[in-house]
Formats: sequence, C-alpha cells, structure tokens
Amino acid sequence: MKQSNRREFLADVGRGMIVASVGYGVAAELDLLPGALAEDAPEALAFGPLEPLVAFLQETPAERLVPALVERLRSGTSLRELVAAAALANARTFGGEDYVGFHTMMALAPAYRMALEMPEARRPLPVLKVLYRNTARIQEHGGRKSEVLRPVKPAPLPEGRPGGETLRDAVRRKDAAEAEGAFAAIARGPAEAAFNGLLYAVEDATEVHRVVLPHRAWDLLSLIGKEHAHTLLRQSVRYCLKSEVRSPPERYARSRTLLPELLEKHRLLGRSPGSRAADDAWVERMSRTIFEASPAGAAEAAAAALAEGMAPDSVGEAIAIAANQLVLRDRGRTEREVQPGKPLGSVHGDSIGVHASDSANAWRGMARAGDARNAFACLILGAYQVALDRVDRGGDFLNWEPYPRAEHLEAVKATGPAELLREAEGAIRENDQARACAVVHRYGELSHPARPVFDLLLRFGTSEDGALHAEKYYGTVSEELAAGRPAFRWRQPVALARVTASEFGKPAPGYAQACELLKV
Repeated sequence: MKQSNRREFLADVGRGMIVASVGYGVAAELDLLPGALAEDAPEALAFGPLEPLVAFLQETPAERLVPALVERLRSGTSLRELVAAAALANARTFGGEDYVGFHTMMALAPAYRMALEMPEARRPLPVLKVLYRNTARIQEHGGRKSEVLRPVKPAPLPEGRPGGETLRDAVRRKDAAEAEGAFAAIARGPAEAAFNGLLYAVEDATEVHRVVLPHRAWDLLSLIGKEHAHTLLRQSVRYCLKSEVRSPPERYARSRTLLPELLEKHRLLGRSPGSRAADDAWVERMSRTIFEASPAGAAEAAAAALAEGMAPDSVGEAIAIAANQLVLRDRGRTEREVQPGKPLGSVHGDSIGVHASDSANAWRGMARAGDARNAFACLILGAYQVALDRVDRGGDFLNWEPYPRAEHLEAVKATGPAELLREAEGAIRENDQARACAVVHRYGELSHPARPVFDLLLRFGTSEDGALHAEKYYGTVSEELAAGRPAFRWRQPVALARVTASEFGKPAPGYAQACELLKV
C-alpha cells in the first residue's frame, strides 16, 4: 500500500470509529463520513442548525435518553428546541406512516403547552415523557437507516386549476410520485398555501388520524417555524396515500359526493364566512341536531347554518359539544374490545369519544387556519363525522344517559374547593369514572376556579401512559374550554376527568426516571 493510500485508509478508519461513537447523522453534519460510506448513503433531509439535535434524538439509546436530555436542559437547551427537533426527527423517520410514530408527533405540541402550565421545576415532565416515546419508537422502527422522508423534487402543476385538486386527484389514484411532486410544488409558496392545498386531500375522508395529523402538524409550525411546513405537512400526504391503499373505495364515497353537493347547493363557494353571533340556545339546539341526525343530516345542518351567515366558531362549538357527548355517554369498552392497557369499561386511548372530540377539535382548528372554501368544508365535514362516529360505534348513544348522572351527583356532599379536589383525586386513583365526573361537575357548578382542577388532571395526564392519547386529548379539552362559552365550558373538564380516571394505573415509561433526575 502506498503511503498516501495508507494515510487515507487510516483516516477513513478513524472517521468510521467516530461515526460509530457519535452516530451517522451527527457525523454527516460534521462531514466526517468515510468516502465509501458517503457515496453509498442515501440522500437525506437535513435541518440546518437543528440537525445535530435531531440526529441526537434519533440515535441516543432510549435507556440513556432521559438523563441526556436533562443534562442538555441544564446546559441551556430549551424545551421548545427539544420539541422542534423531536418533530423533525419524527417526520423524517416515519413520514406519517407509523401508528405509534404519528400519534407521538400529534402529542408534541400539546405536551409543550402542558409544560407551560406546570410549575417551573416540573415543566420538563410532559415533554420528556413524549420524547422518550419518540426515540424509543424511532429505534424500534430501525433508526436512521429506516427513514421514510427523503428529498423530493417539485413537479409542474397544471395551469387553471387549484394545486390542491391536483394533489387530491393524485392521492385518489394512489400515485405517490405525482402526489409528492404536486405537494412539493404547492409548498414552494407560503406555508398557508401549502396548508390550504393539503386540505383538499385531507377533506376527502372523515377518519380521525387523517384529520388530526395535519391539524397538529400546523400547530407545531408555530413552535418550530413555518420554513418546515413542507416537511411536517408532507406527512399527511403520505398518510392519505396509505389510507387510499388500505381502505375500500366505497368507504368514503358518500362524503366525497356530499361535500361538493352541499358547497354548491348552499352557494358557499366564492363567498366569505359570516359573522352572525349565536346565543347559547342556538348552540345547544345545533349541537343536538348534529348529535342526533344522520351523517348527511348533520352535514346539511352545518352547511345551512354557514349559508345563513352564522359565525364559523359558533358552528364549530356546536360540533365540539356534540362530540363531547360521545365521551360522556360512552358505555366503555366491552369484553371483545379489551386490549392491554385498555380494560373493560375504559374510555381512554382510541375510544370513540376521545377520537370524535379530537377530530371535532381538529376540524374546528383547521377551519380557523384555512381559507374561506376550506373553512366551510372543514365544518361541514366536522358535523358529518360526529354523527358518523355515533352511528358507526353502534349501541344506543341517543338514549344512554350522559355523565354526571343524578345518583352520582347526590353522593357528592362536599362543597369546598379543597375537599372536592381531594375527592376528585381519590376517584381518579380508584378508576371511578362516574364519581370523578360528578365531583368535577359539582366543582364547576359551584363556580370554583378552573385552574386547580386542570392542575390535578394535568398531573395525571403527565404521569400516566394514556395509550398514546393523553396529551392530545388534554390539548383538545384545553382549547375547547378556552374557546367555549360559560354555559357549556364545564362539560369539557368533566369529560377529561372521566378519561383521566379511566387511564390511571399504567405509568408512562421514563416518567419515574425523569422525576428522579429533576428532583421533583
């Protein structure tokens, strides 16, 4: 071997040892890959200054992650930076195609906002919980070598029609290359244009993950920057493609026909949403109509209200209240529905009520963020989906009595806030859903301040596993409470109390270690 070749060989060996110690992603960022490895490596997405932290979250062994994250927090890395890097690591790894992966992504922004509600010493806990889940799943998935998202080139868009229609049609044909190229072209414009274009494909079906994924991705952009819109929203393109492959063509045929019919019938295209304020009685009536109607009837009611000039937020609140009834009325899992971590009678995780409420919240949020056409479409489909969820679930939701029920309220004798909070905590620890609902309802009925109840529910929403849905549903309830009117606002925390009591007893992986390291 010539001397120069020997030096190159030893240099490559040395770089190879560095790669083995720091990980492929960090080594690539530092330009330390041996020549052969660099030539053979597939083209990867890179995220500029965040890239080392993104790679760190992908490559650190899960069992060493929490101590390493706590050390980084002590060294000055912010929770917001960790959430941003985790979102990009998740998107690059899973691309919206892994069940645990996309649920984890949807939990990131709610976990960050949960952190901001906590005392400073405990603030990292909700984020560390989700970051542990994120890294553990990334490594189960295969780590860097199994990344789904790779760079994609924009494709020319046809002139004279919205780019969103081109994207939607490509998704319907299950043409991944065309769909990816079309969305890359749309995403060259402002983030808002990318979001509105994506919604054409999202609105082609009423399925919880297809709906909530883009809503939570858009929410994350407020934390990590709209320059990452293509990466985060692209996950929904791939989810929609996979959904088309998995689902029979007739599954969404009715909504795909109904939406354009209602937009045309009520002359909603080309006009701006109205601003007519609704009173409490109108919202209550509309929520009952949506809850009790057929899916087509609920969609019709929402479209007619929007055509009459009712404010979108009023229609959205009625949809959210209707979905909340599915949590309050649910009989809980039957014996054939029991799964590990989801026992008989439980309503947490992927229950019909939690799914319906998260979907309603997502449709409402996307209506606010979207243009006029998408605002109308999202609310029409939001009403349709609540009614469809009630019908598809089976049972007798229309006649089942919602919590809290009279006999449970009569058993609540306490009136002081401290006594009621202690009783609520006891009900949660005993998995007593009925008593938890009754106590929190009575607390609100007596006009005690909401923050202490949320502090209690937040603590358990952080400590318990929640079957992938705890953070997302806490976010849904918090957002609906903030946007809701006083007449209905306590229905949301009552539902959250029920779900919290349901999920207690299965601690979140990594939580105890995080508490120990933070000394809380």
